Amino acid sequence: QLQLVESGGGSVYPGGSLILSCAATRNISTWSCMGWFRLAPGKSLEGVAGINNTGHTTYADSVKGRFTISKDKVKNMLFLKMNSLKSEDSAMYYCEADSRGACSISASEITEDFDWGQGTEVIVSS
Repeated sequence: QLQLVESGGGSVYPGGSLILSCAATRNISTWSCMGWFRLAPGKSLEGVAGINNTGHTTYADSVKGRFTISKDKVKNMLFLKMNSLKSEDSAMYYCEADSRGACSISASEITEDFDWGQGTEVIVSS
């Protein structure tokens, strides 16, 4: 059963903005870590941003200062606000949630216990 559903992807010009949303079907406080990963054609899965239960956030260097991750515990939603988008941000974006003791956005730490959404596509092109 899918527990995470993303939305908000689309096609934008370079320099544009998008807000991705991830709706959870259960109380997001039951997960200790939530984040966004992306997969671009010909590239490996990349961690973009993460947030833990205390609200501490982590970002990939490539998106620092441009992307902001946040969550709404009342609505059980995760967000990714993306500004100043670049062509290299084009990818399928996935919301994830897990129960690790220490959160990170390293793709090498992904396990089968992660919950994932189905993805939402972002295309940045002129």
